[in-house]
Amino acid sequence: MTLDPAYLEYPQRRAGMDHTLYPPSPMPGRKPVVWPGGKPVAVTLLVNLEWFPITPADTPFRAPGHMVTPYPDYRHYTAREYGTRVGFYRLLDAVAKAGVKVTVAANAAIATRYPSIIADILSAGHEIVAHSTDMNATIAGGMAEDAERAIIVQARDTLADAIGHAPRGWQSIARSQSFDTPRLLVEAGFDYMCDWVNDDLPYVATTSAGTIVSVPFNHELSDRQMIGVQQQSMDSVAQQLGDALDWLKGEAARYRSGRVLPFTLTPYITGLPYRMDAFETMLARLAEDEATWFATAGELVDCWVPQA
Repeated sequence: MTLDPAYLEYPQRRAGMDHTLYPPSPMPGRKPVVWPGGKPVAVTLLVNLEWFPITPADTPFRAPGHMVTPYPDYRHYTAREYGTRVGFYRLLDAVAKAGVKVTVAANAAIATRYPSIIADILSAGHEIVAHSTDMNATIAGGMAEDAERAIIVQARDTLADAIGHAPRGWQSIARSQSFDTPRLLVEAGFDYMCDWVNDDLPYVATTSAGTIVSVPFNHELSDRQMIGVQQQSMDSVAQQLGDALDWLKGEAARYRSGRVLPFTLTPYITGLPYRMDAFETMLARLAEDEATWFATAGELVDCWVPQA
């Protein structure tokens, strides 16, 4: 019996991944990137500032870090609220001490429930990007387009009212997108998104509505993954960030092109007192290294795009 040839045909099959959002681009063939001052490594810190409803939504899926025990789950709820009440301010103090700026991915609910936090972020000169509306507003394939558009627009407009202008960047909850998300973000006026983890440099995604820049925030380089999931210590995290910096410096020299070292922070994880000393020590090492340029996600995009 002969197999029907139709079983072997797949209209989306192409070089690289099976879609048209971006072309394949192996690292050795890249156009060199130069960061300000000729620094080989751009360090970009992203802080997830989140508001968790006490009753989680399971559609399309429950967000990572959400409530887990029978409700009301005050133990996990208040552990997360520790981030907005205490931990985030420790992080603000730490980055101020190191003299660096960060990108804060904020749920829109933070702007309405904790407006003083938004004011403190802005007064310190940090960047705010949209991180959906709250931790029940996840996005996934199969979601109605109008429902997803409503989440994106509400998050954008709520934050715009709080910060005085529309946020340029977006990060989805759990970095989860539908097939429509990049296009909907372009239609909503976003310049860049921080969800995809397949590179160490920004790159352009092309949709039917226009282009959007993907800013790399590797899933492994986050306190939620390294501490919350893998149960590592902050000392171990600091060592790995140092190892990553050393490797990227060597790689930048080899390819004569800049690299990006991202790290994602969660206030209720890193902001605990017994982790802060190691975190501040790590931050000081990164900031004092002559090879590093600390940049917000927006600054990274603005520097990279003219060179793309």
